[in-house]
Amino acid sequence: MKIAVLMATALIALIPFHKTMAQTEKKQTTARLNHIAVYVTDLEKSTAFYKDVFEFIQIPEPFHDGRHTWFSLGPAGQLHLIQGAKGKGNFDKNEHLCFSVSSVETFIEKIKAKEIAYENWAGAAQTVTLRVDGIKQIYFQDPDGHWLEVNDDHN
Repeated sequence: MKIAVLMATALIALIPFHKTMAQTEKKQTTARLNHIAVYVTDLEKSTAFYKDVFEFIQIPEPFHDGRHTWFSLGPAGQLHLIQGAKGKGNFDKNEHLCFSVSSVETFIEKIKAKEIAYENWAGAAQTVTLRVDGIKQIYFQDPDGHWLEVNDDHN
């Protein structure tokens, strides 16, 4: 009987400690990506590009103002296209969006059929980069000049 009372007392004493640990764990949650916004000159053209090239699923957007298109990126979040850019940008390739596909070769055939030029990291046309870790990647631009990378990273 004394052992049961001692164990019950010990468990009751640990409850505040458990609550403190749970609160601490909750506060340490990292941020997660919600969306990426891309400013475009022609919303209709850019919407068609991202829908056709990547087969993204268009989702409802709350503004209903004809200036936004939203796509689901699955667990990664969303892609928001926003009408209003003044002209095609001159973007640096270091600033790019990257999407993974199951096969870079199959993806290349798809964009070739759409007459979309691609290059490797160094800028050699119609060439694939093979990273030191074995990942294949290509780069190309959307209608507004934003750089896009596609790779076969299966992580």
